[in-house]
Amino acid sequence: MPRLLLSTLNARYSHASLGLRYLYANLGEIQPLAAIQEFTISMRALDIAEQLLAEKPDIIGFGVYIWNAQETLQVVEVLKTLAPECIIILGGPEVSYETEVQPLTALADYVITGPGETSLYRLCTELLAGRQPQQRMIAGETVALAQLNFPYAFYTAHDIRHRVIYVEASRGCPFKCEFCLSALDKTAYPFELEAFLEQMEQLWQRGLRQFKFVDRTFNLKITTTLKILDFFLERLDQATFLHFELIPDHLPEVLRERIRRFPPGSLQFEIGIQTFNPNVQSLISRRQDHAKTVANLHWLREETQVHLHTDLIFGLPGEDLDSFAQGFDQLVRLRPHEIQLGILKRLRGTPIIRHTEAFGMCYNPRPPYNILRTDRIDFNTLQQMNRFARYWDLIGNSGRFEQTLPLLLENSPFQRFRALSLWLYQQTGQTHKIALPRLFQLVHQAGIEQLGLEAGKLTRAMTADYSLTGQKGPIPFTNPASSQPAQARPETPATASPLPSRPSSQPRN
Repeated sequence: MPRLLLSTLNARYSHASLGLRYLYANLGEIQPLAAIQEFTISMRALDIAEQLLAEKPDIIGFGVYIWNAQETLQVVEVLKTLAPECIIILGGPEVSYETEVQPLTALADYVITGPGETSLYRLCTELLAGRQPQQRMIAGETVALAQLNFPYAFYTAHDIRHRVIYVEASRGCPFKCEFCLSALDKTAYPFELEAFLEQMEQLWQRGLRQFKFVDRTFNLKITTTLKILDFFLERLDQATFLHFELIPDHLPEVLRERIRRFPPGSLQFEIGIQTFNPNVQSLISRRQDHAKTVANLHWLREETQVHLHTDLIFGLPGEDLDSFAQGFDQLVRLRPHEIQLGILKRLRGTPIIRHTEAFGMCYNPRPPYNILRTDRIDFNTLQQMNRFARYWDLIGNSGRFEQTLPLLLENSPFQRFRALSLWLYQQTGQTHKIALPRLFQLVHQAGIEQLGLEAGKLTRAMTADYSLTGQKGPIPFTNPASSQPAQARPETPATASPLPSRPSSQPRN
């Protein structure tokens, strides 16, 4: 049985933790004494504790993130009740800042803040030898990336077949956007490219075809970007899918030429817009050329087969509802495949906190630390925008309303979709577990009653969309009784986009 367990609670089973595998890969001679155990936040704390304690470990290390902090606290409480002699080590971004004030860190024996690969190895070597360092809070040691062992061999065959596989060609970010933990980085640091591509070749030979890059600035250094894209272009097959996060205002012609070569379904770009308001952009120390961004998004949508996942943040300091609406409308007109509407979160350690007093920023005291009120946005409006974002995922981002959506939005996308979302919540009181037939029926009813659309035109568009969903039985919105909301059918819920896309809550596990 392993003496050291490396564990974390992932947001979903499909997410395979890159962080745990980095830690495991760099345990040196104590690696044979260690094992990885992953769980999900949907599991009961008692069940997780049972599985961990069944291994009778001396040490358990947890990776703690914004999405699993509360659940990890519950697990550690159980572990310390049942097995107080088991040494608990915490690491990860959630415990790396404001460390002393957290109930979770108070329960732990040791906390490693910052990079953990080298520091965890040293700490566990001491502990397994029977020596207990006196210092509970350990500042993680930053080492040159060339000194780290790659983690990719520790993705199992099962992981490769069934889970999202994360890879990184670089760490860090040169930009200083104040809502992001990467604002604390000095710059971006690349891994040695040939060594990295050799690892990608090994994954390719093992059958991996979906690669999700977690680099914050994939197109920062174009020569590196081109070599990575060329690597995949040389091996491209029908199963290939690549996800990258791009800087939106940096697409030189040589990069455009490569992007044009990728066929439909093989390439997805995540592009953070966050705000189109230059004053807000300046407040949060974000540098972005909006003219180039708009031109590049237009080119990507019209001239390539890339699936575009874009991001906007609601609740930024200095931005009111009208400003956000203008940015949303501008982005909708550029027609990205997805617009991820994120609500601002105060991640521990980020510089966004400096605006709290000046802009009346009031945050949820519990994870995910989402903004509850600003001097320009009241609490009720923020609640409405949370629901707006959820309904947008179901309708705008899902790809299921391709012909219907332009009718719903017309020339005022934000105002019309806001009216739709207010009506949907008034009718249903829910944002989840809305069965797909019921969602179609509700949208049809709202389109006529709330948005004033011509019934025949709307019905034709929605019939065309509904025919592609694979649903059986009568079309719900052509039923004479369709004005009465149908009962929800949780067994066939509507979901967001079927294409893989980086969840905003779990960029790097």
